[in-house]
Amino acid sequence: MSDLSNYRKSYEKSELLESNIPEDPINLFNRWFHEAEDFGANEEVNAMTVSTIGLDGFPKSRVVLLKKFNEEGFIFYTNYNSEKGKAIIENPKVCLSFFWHTMERQVIIKGIAQKTSETISDNYFESRPDGSKLGAIVSNQSEVVPSREFLEENLKQLEKDFDSMVIPRPKHWGGFLVTPLEVEFWQGRPNRLHDRIRYTSQEDFSWKIDRLSP
Repeated sequence: MSDLSNYRKSYEKSELLESNIPEDPINLFNRWFHEAEDFGANEEVNAMTVSTIGLDGFPKSRVVLLKKFNEEGFIFYTNYNSEKGKAIIENPKVCLSFFWHTMERQVIIKGIAQKTSETISDNYFESRPDGSKLGAIVSNQSEVVPSREFLEENLKQLEKDFDSMVIPRPKHWGGFLVTPLEVEFWQGRPNRLHDRIRYTSQEDFSWKIDRLSP
């Protein structure tokens, strides 16, 4: 057994104060996202954890890539027939989280997921490299397969089948838009007195801002 009780770090890089934040969380997320990007230490600043409640009743989290965000919410793409996709369709309440450790920052987003329009999914699919397009077709995501070779042989066959042809988006693959209901920003601070600011969506489309105890 490994004892990690002595793993400690003092967080001292920044602060999060009510006097210096916008009225809505998307603007603050945009600021933090690009600051993390400009800092240059995160290889994939758009990597996020998506947590769902599975069909078996258990929560499950996995890392995916955020592909777009705006005032409407946060978009990522997946196989709708995957374990993740089925879970979201059954229970659209999801949680997204970002951890930019070099900035000592975390963002947690609770929201409702819904499929993006077919046009949005088509446009993104068309922008992908051919290899990624074929990968989306060949993979019955989350299903048991006999071997790695099985997948590679199927991919080789698809490469022959679609040689010099347009690769269409499979109908079971597309985007989810997560509309945020609550967004919490966490900034590491010394002595574990971290800054936590929570935005909560209101019925008039404004945002209620609260400071939470660390």
